Amino acid sequence: MNPAGNIPVDLLVLAMVAGFLVLRLRSILGRRTGFEGAPPAAIPRAASAAPVIDGRAEPVSVGPGRKLPDPLNPAGRAMAAMQAIDRRFDPAQFLAGAEAAFKMIVTAFAAGDRGRLRPLLTESVFASFDMAIGAREAAGDTQTTDIRSVDEAVIEQADLTGNHASIVVRFVSQQLNQTKAKDGSLVGGVESPAEHVDVWTFERDLTGSNLAWRLAAATNS
Repeated sequence: MNPAGNIPVDLLVLAMVAGFLVLRLRSILGRRTGFEGAPPAAIPRAASAAPVIDGRAEPVSVGPGRKLPDPLNPAGRAMAAMQAIDRRFDPAQFLAGAEAAFKMIVTAFAAGDRGRLRPLLTESVFASFDMAIGAREAAGDTQTTDIRSVDEAVIEQADLTGNHASIVVRFVSQQLNQTKAKDGSLVGGVESPAEHVDVWTFERDLTGSNLAWRLAAATNS
């Protein structure tokens, strides 16, 4: 007897693959309700300590344009302290997850997908995004965003106050952003991809049951 009943085998395979992708994403940034999408490309794990030359640790690279802080500077020491509190925290995995979250948040905002945004943002940031989406909807405008590439993802700052951790990441990306009116006319954006520099702050309580880092602040240029 076929345990799958009348369900085609190819659909069962797709379901198994989808389940694997969800578990992989949760292992990177933590558990999130409503978090879906393909995981980022694998990024090598950083070594526990960088090689020391002339008494100074060299910056650790986790891939082209991806950079962790020098273990001897304030950000590097803060991240080591985070690892001491939560052994599951891994800087390289965090950076990979932050890049995945960046893509998801940017595209979800453009689509007005509040359900996907809510678990990825703090309450104050979600309120700001919700207000902007509401204004766009009231005007009858639609926005599209195509992230062509993320050229840089660099951890610039890390702070630990008690059990509360915050990490600042600078993203440099090539995006095509357009806002169109009801009649299809272009009311905002550009006709070709342009460089965007975004500085985002992610935060998390390292002793809390929720493993997800959430966006707490965002600036762009």
